[in-house]
Amino acid sequence: MAKYTLLIYGDSARWEALTAEEREAHDAAHAEFRAAAGDRILGGQELEPSPNATTLRGSTTSDGPFLETKEALGGFYMIEAADLDEVLALAKLLPEVRAEHSGVEIRPVVDHP
Repeated sequence: MAKYTLLIYGDSARWEALTAEEREAHDAAHAEFRAAAGDRILGGQELEPSPNATTLRGSTTSDGPFLETKEALGGFYMIEAADLDEVLALAKLLPEVRAEHSGVEIRPVVDHP
């Protein structure tokens, strides 16, 4: 089994502007993903909005994210799956795949001995 990280990107202002109903539907879709993935999920969390990030580069520390982009990393899942096809089938359950302001990046994890 290989490990994959699903990086969830989107417009944090749009996520923060979700109505209570939209947030409920969003959370329900994530619950559906977690139920389908089951014990293949090794970890994952929603992240605080990017303005709460701190960036360290060399000896300089700054508030906020390093990159100025309209899409910010909002959360991640680490899953174990037989292959990329299995991961893609599961990732399609995430609401960020269908929202026009967001997307999900899937990266294989390097397995160091």
